[in-house]
Amino acid sequence: MRRVERALLLVVGVYLAVGLAVLRGAGFLEGLRVPLVVGGTTVTALLAVHWYWSRSDFRGDSTLFPAVALLAVTGLIFLLRLDLEYGLRQFVWLLTGLAVLAVTTGLLRDYRLLAEYQYFWAAAGAAALLAPLIFGQEFGGARSWLKLGVVQFQPSEFAKVFLVVFLAVFLARATGRSETGARLWLPPAGLLVLTLVVLGLQNDIGTAAIYFATLLTLIYAATARVLFVGGGLVLLAAATAALARFAPHVRVRLETWLNPWPQIETHGYQITQSLFAIAAGGIAGTGLGAGHPEFVPAAHTDFIFAAVVEELGLLGGAGCILLFVFLVYRGLKIALESEDRFGVLLATGCTALLGWQGFVIMAGVTRLLPLTGVTLPFVSYGGSSLVTSFILLGLLLNISHAGGGSIHEGERREVGPRTDGRLFHPHRASRLPPGGAGARAGGAPL
Repeated sequence: MRRVERALLLVVGVYLAVGLAVLRGAGFLEGLRVPLVVGGTTVTALLAVHWYWSRSDFRGDSTLFPAVALLAVTGLIFLLRLDLEYGLRQFVWLLTGLAVLAVTTGLLRDYRLLAEYQYFWAAAGAAALLAPLIFGQEFGGARSWLKLGVVQFQPSEFAKVFLVVFLAVFLARATGRSETGARLWLPPAGLLVLTLVVLGLQNDIGTAAIYFATLLTLIYAATARVLFVGGGLVLLAAATAALARFAPHVRVRLETWLNPWPQIETHGYQITQSLFAIAAGGIAGTGLGAGHPEFVPAAHTDFIFAAVVEELGLLGGAGCILLFVFLVYRGLKIALESEDRFGVLLATGCTALLGWQGFVIMAGVTRLLPLTGVTLPFVSYGGSSLVTSFILLGLLLNISHAGGGSIHEGERREVGPRTDGRLFHPHRASRLPPGGAGARAGGAPL
């Protein structure tokens, strides 16, 4: 069972071993203890998750997990190279994330159970967003952190999961009843406004942008109406103009994005150092351990993509981008093959979150977009981001399992007809009941 996945994970293990060997040879790791413990434990944990799925007849996509494992292992190698302490912490968070992935694919294998608690997810998301305003601490200009003893985390990372689940349930029920007008768009729009206001008060503009892009993606997937997307883009332009005028933090970021060179020693220092690092990488890179990514501030978090491109070159950066493209492709394929409306929207939401977050930070690092201060999923240092990313992956795999697996050991599964090319037909009957939480149409299962 899952032979393709096992073979790909072994390739990831070899890649990790080579990376650790290079780091030890370059003097970043002393002795054999760290390479053996980190490498051996990581590969064992990856294969343990694979073994659990094989033993439990899990039929989720066999290629997504190896692709994500390659991203996570790349991040681990570069964090060990940048700062051993950060690397060892990420190693612990990676093991935690893999454990959470296994639990998610075990306890929530029937993902439709999430639809029973629609308003709980909305309340949990709102609470996670509001908590930093009351109890939070400010780091890097954003008041989005909570500290419990020695553990420090960002509740907004978990709020993303809660709100995507809520929106998927709500939009599935609303479109299942063919609702239009205010009854369709007012609740998600109200939730979006609350989210953007709270994140704006926290100066967490990057997370707000990702929420906004994900919501527009979900609304379009649910309705196939370009008008809603156009209205959202107009709202985005108006909000950006207002923030640029009245929020100094946002205005500085926009000015730095447009022309960082006059401020190269102040506000533009971070982005210009990132551009220098990317340019130094060339086509094939300086080589692992041979560059100077330490000159880029926050290279272990927001700017880890610049470190990857400097030492692995355009080829390594393109490989990283292609892994995210593959993740988005497989996620949307899982959505297309889902047999119920909720599964379509939940898979689309999970994929959009990961895809938009990856795009926003990589575009910011290369100055295609303004800097946003978010992490690169599975790669950057950060326990909250890593754990929630694995939760999203687990939900995607559960939806794939319910559909029999997108591609499982060479078997091809026929996708149901789509008469108009949309993710699903807006008036197609849904298994998701139109009633409130816990309601079941005719006693039928979701």
